[in-house]
Amino acid sequence: MSAGDVLGRVHAESWGRLLGGLIRSSRRPDLAEDAVAEAFAHAARQWPAEGVPANPAGWLATVAQRRLLDAWRAEQRRAAPEFRAAVAARAHPPPLPPPGAEADERIPLLFMATHPALTEDVRPALALRFVLGVPTQRIARLFLVPLPTMAARLTRAKKRLADIGAAFGVPDPARWPERADDVARAVYLAFTAGYAPGDDEVERVAEAGDAVRLAVLAADLLPDHEVVQALAALLELHHARRAARARPDGSLVLLTDQDRSLWDAAAIARGLHRLTGLTPTDGYAEQLRLQALIAGFHATAATVSDTDWVGIARAYRRLEQLTGSPIVRLNRAVAVGEAYGAPAGLTLLRAAGERLPGHHRVALVRAELLARDGREAEAAEAFRAALSLMPDGAERRHVEGRLRALRPGV
Repeated sequence: MSAGDVLGRVHAESWGRLLGGLIRSSRRPDLAEDAVAEAFAHAARQWPAEGVPANPAGWLATVAQRRLLDAWRAEQRRAAPEFRAAVAARAHPPPLPPPGAEADERIPLLFMATHPALTEDVRPALALRFVLGVPTQRIARLFLVPLPTMAARLTRAKKRLADIGAAFGVPDPARWPERADDVARAVYLAFTAGYAPGDDEVERVAEAGDAVRLAVLAADLLPDHEVVQALAALLELHHARRAARARPDGSLVLLTDQDRSLWDAAAIARGLHRLTGLTPTDGYAEQLRLQALIAGFHATAATVSDTDWVGIARAYRRLEQLTGSPIVRLNRAVAVGEAYGAPAGLTLLRAAGERLPGHHRVALVRAELLARDGREAEAAEAFRAALSLMPDGAERRHVEGRLRALRPGV
């Protein structure tokens, strides 16, 4: 394996742990992120010439900590003389956690990153970037905002945390429930970034699995907190289908076409066990419970025809009432189309299309419902509209195949 390959692997596996550990020890996210980035840049220059170190993650941790200390000292030298005593008092910041530490080390960091001094919309994004290592470009995609907008939000958040100073630290575990919703959002988004990466990969199994482990750990740490219990149930049920989501050539397999014998029965059982222990509630916990309930309907259907689409449509209706989300309306239209016929689904879809102009999934759902209703010429037009809005990747190739499968000449 080349030095570049090793560095790429370590970046994927250890960026979040290295950055989170450095933030925890220094409480300076603005300096920590730059320090870790500089360590990787230094490795990219040195490793090809001098060889890969025996412990790549440990080497990067040491270099990053030195870079952060240098930056911190330079900052203090530029400050007023009365602060110089602080430099001597903190000449040696606390050491980083050992490279490769277990994932539960990141649980306290997640509660640290979701600081209440930050705005609600940026807390999960900051946790994604600092603790879970999700690239800013993918965070922007998850939040449906342009990359410059998300980069600016994260920059402002780092400045805000730098202003907070010593108050930015891991809260007492007794205060963790106050931040549990934000932590759950961050972990769910991290799972989404792996489960539906939005590029040529159908699924980044390791990244999605890492998010599942974090969700389960958080649920075990907070056994009486419904939001993390619902999150763990949802992610286990979704991730149980990972082996059936792609063919050997990497092409996408939709849920209705998956080989259900490949689903992870043990993961489904664990998810259902958590789900059945939950009762209807409100807020984000109820949103996750309803999504887990929908996943449970799918997971317990032996075949596609056995799926309880009426129950799924009912759950989506309640979820839409809670969220007002046009994406939920889009999914509800699919379920209603399955439960009550394509015309009923198309009626619901119109409202979603008005709120999601130019979104390829609106055209894609319309195409599938039209094809199910036997209106193949209209379906072909909708498939072409979806393709005009889609990036390259596995989903686009799937849609191209669906268009070819329609009767010739439409």
